[in-house]
Amino acid sequence: MEPDAVKAYYNQPGVVADYMNAVSRVGLWHSEEKVFKRLFKPDDVLLELGCGTGRIAFGLWELGYRRLLGVDIARDMVEEARRINRVLEYGISFRQGDATKLSFEAAEFDGAIFGFNGLMTIPKRENRRKALREIRRVTKPGAWLAFTTHNRVSEKYHDFWIEEEQRWKEGKQAPGLDELGDRIADSPHGPLFIHIPIREEILEDLAATGWRYEVDAPRTDIANESEEVRKFGDDCRFWIAQNPG
Repeated sequence: MEPDAVKAYYNQPGVVADYMNAVSRVGLWHSEEKVFKRLFKPDDVLLELGCGTGRIAFGLWELGYRRLLGVDIARDMVEEARRINRVLEYGISFRQGDATKLSFEAAEFDGAIFGFNGLMTIPKRENRRKALREIRRVTKPGAWLAFTTHNRVSEKYHDFWIEEEQRWKEGKQAPGLDELGDRIADSPHGPLFIHIPIREEILEDLAATGWRYEVDAPRTDIANESEEVRKFGDDCRFWIAQNPG
């Protein structure tokens, strides 16, 4: 899967509309609120990557965070976030950008967020590592990074991944996949790419890109989410890492 295909998927009107509806229908998850309030101070300058139409950023604003910048690779997502921001009369900045090559100076941000498994929508492991290096570059020493992933070792999809691993061993994986864990799923808006890692993979990626791993935990261990949140997305794993400087 090529990055341009991922960008094209998220620029589709139907996908943008789904994310827009989630701003009011879903809002900030209970688990996200707990994690972010634990890590970040209200006066921190925060970078939210993969911001979509602003679901997390607007939730943070409503919690009293005022120094927020949302970045998304899909320009139409960013335009919709800006529109909602004007309607709500909030003061959040949104910008189109690529997490693998951020247009910021070193150490600009006090913390960073890559929510709703956004890091895993970047094709190819080295590109995901580029994003982690870039986030570390633009955050200050001691800054926290919070992000989420799915988990390949999951009871719900156990049989599928056992079979998928065998397909890879036999060279029979689906076209367009670069690594074991890649998934191109059918969606109402066409093929949807996401990488489903194992825990050890993320630990290796954090170490390789200079982050200090702090903790990880399933969403279900952090909060009992509403039905809307559970419908919005499957259970995921929260990861917390620190920029050691």
